[in-house]
Amino acid sequence: MKRLQLAALLAASMVLAPSASAANLVKETQSAQKVAAQHNAEREAGFYAKEQSLEAKLAALKAQQIQLENETTELSETFTDNEQTLSELEETLRLETGSLGEVFGVVRQAARELNLSRENRPVSIGDDALNNALSKVEDAKSLPSLATLTALWEGTVDELNKSAEIADITVNTRDTQGLVSDSPATRLGNIALVDDNGYLSWNSTTQQATQFAKTPEGGLTRASIDNAKAGELVILDPTYGVLLDQLSLTPTLYDRFEQGGIVGKIITAILLIGLGIALVRGLVLVKTRIAMSSQMKKPDQPGNNPLGRVLNVYHTEPDRSLDTLELRLMETILDEQQGFEKGLSMLKLLAALAPMLGLLGTVTGMIETFQVITQYGNGDPTVMAGGISMALVTTVMGLVTAMPLLLAHNLLSTQADTLRGMLEKVGVSLVAEQSEAADSVKITKSVA
Repeated sequence: MKRLQLAALLAASMVLAPSASAANLVKETQSAQKVAAQHNAEREAGFYAKEQSLEAKLAALKAQQIQLENETTELSETFTDNEQTLSELEETLRLETGSLGEVFGVVRQAARELNLSRENRPVSIGDDALNNALSKVEDAKSLPSLATLTALWEGTVDELNKSAEIADITVNTRDTQGLVSDSPATRLGNIALVDDNGYLSWNSTTQQATQFAKTPEGGLTRASIDNAKAGELVILDPTYGVLLDQLSLTPTLYDRFEQGGIVGKIITAILLIGLGIALVRGLVLVKTRIAMSSQMKKPDQPGNNPLGRVLNVYHTEPDRSLDTLELRLMETILDEQQGFEKGLSMLKLLAALAPMLGLLGTVTGMIETFQVITQYGNGDPTVMAGGISMALVTTVMGLVTAMPLLLAHNLLSTQADTLRGMLEKVGVSLVAEQSEAADSVKITKSVA
């Protein structure tokens, strides 16, 4: 019985165990379904809320679009009305102004021309009222006011009056050394500005006067203006400083000498040395010729001069043979000829050397010019002026040096040949006299 009971219990337990497990699974599934349903409900609620929000925004944007379209339509209509009104007002302005537009154009043109004519002119110094009026008229985009036109007219009349007067003023002046100071000056109408040192150049932009580097001889100063008399002629520049600027750019002889550089200085030294030699030898030859001319009048009294020394050869030994006398005279004449030609070979050498040095300076200057072109290009001629000046000036200096030296050499050579001819003529006459004396002795002996 016990065994039967145990078996029955085992069988019951095996039947009841699967039933309990299935019940738990069902409960879990139902619980999961409830959670999923709740989650889906929450998501659907969020989607619905978002949809409502987007629909509200869409409605607001559509309302704003309609409002902007209405405003655009209103602005477009307003713009069209404004254009029509502006066109009507412009036509009304054109009709009401009439010829004032043409007058305004003429006034602007006159103001521009007047302002251009007053640039860098002495009459514009300190005339701020007219300067301001001209600026307002030139820059105006509409009709100028009556006050501006009145100031322009009064300033023009005042300028015409100033153009006919000589006035003392004080201007900011820069001298030739670069020093700036307020100094007194005299304005000669609208033509020139003069201070104690001469003419001044006025710059309207910087409101400063500058002394010209060079002024013409007899130019005006404040002192000469005070001492000038009515009707007296004075030197003025009608080009308002252009000619005075050109005068400042005109080089002097010293400037030309400096442009020649070291080669030009050597050529100048050669010229001075050559002229010194020519002067000394010329004085010596002139003195010698005077002494020889005096000796010709006293052939029996030989002196200390070339002709006297030749005569002394004859008088020292009158009994020597004819051949010996001729040789001694020739020797003395050759010695004196060397004295006549002393320094002439050096003078000829210097005359030939000067053009060669001028050519050397030309080549050197051209090399310098090409170097400047290589460094800076050939756009600005002023940067090449130094080399070109040296190239041209040294050539001129060489030729100018050679010509007077060649002329001096020719004159001195001619003078030396003349003196030598005098000595040869006297020598020939002495030989002839000695020969005649010998022949007369032979004739006397033969007769005896």
